[in-house]
Amino acid sequence: MIEFTINGIDVSVEPGTTLLEAAQFLGVPIPTLCHMEGLTPYGACRLCVVEVGDPPNSRMVTSCTYPAEEGLKVRTASVRVLRARKMIVELLLASCPQSKTIQDIAAAMEVRQQRFRQENEDCILCGRCVRMCSEQMMAGAIGFTGRGQERSIGTPFDVSSEVCRLCGGCMYVCPVCELRCTYNEPEKAICGGCANLAPPCVEKPQYDDMMCYMQPCVACEIKKD
Repeated sequence: MIEFTINGIDVSVEPGTTLLEAAQFLGVPIPTLCHMEGLTPYGACRLCVVEVGDPPNSRMVTSCTYPAEEGLKVRTASVRVLRARKMIVELLLASCPQSKTIQDIAAAMEVRQQRFRQENEDCILCGRCVRMCSEQMMAGAIGFTGRGQERSIGTPFDVSSEVCRLCGGCMYVCPVCELRCTYNEPEKAICGGCANLAPPCVEKPQYDDMMCYMQPCVACEIKKD
């Protein structure tokens, strides 16, 4: 067994367990977009970043691809982590502002602005559809093409694939096309309709830059009763 800590909590997991899996086992929420159970971890969206090690020598890693290590210290909600995630969400909103999935993530993370030029594209290159087609449907009808700004997803040579069974699995797992936000003013980017504006009750027993990571906040739930 491998022993390490997540937000100061002692954890013991089997070798090969990722930080995301360990956090989910504890009930510690970490936002994900490109990750999907049953598919190979890809680490494309970077939303699941966490901070490992002790400041100032700590570093940011994608929890869905990073395996647990003996004695590792992991923080899932430090100021540095939350700042990075919000920046990533802003970039995702700039690409696909009418994705209901991305809008919900932005609202949950209390993102109130989007500072980048909007593209209104229909793909964030998360790779879910490619992995679904290859790993679950055993077809491999689609894949990545090009590099850099020219990178996209399509069929080989942009011709109709003979191995595609028209199952719709690629559309089913796509976070952009699975559900569209009904907000009809994409130039404003963030509707905030799903945002929870109630202030959280944050306790910092071990770190002075850790934010509340419980969903919902346990202290707030107790106060309601």
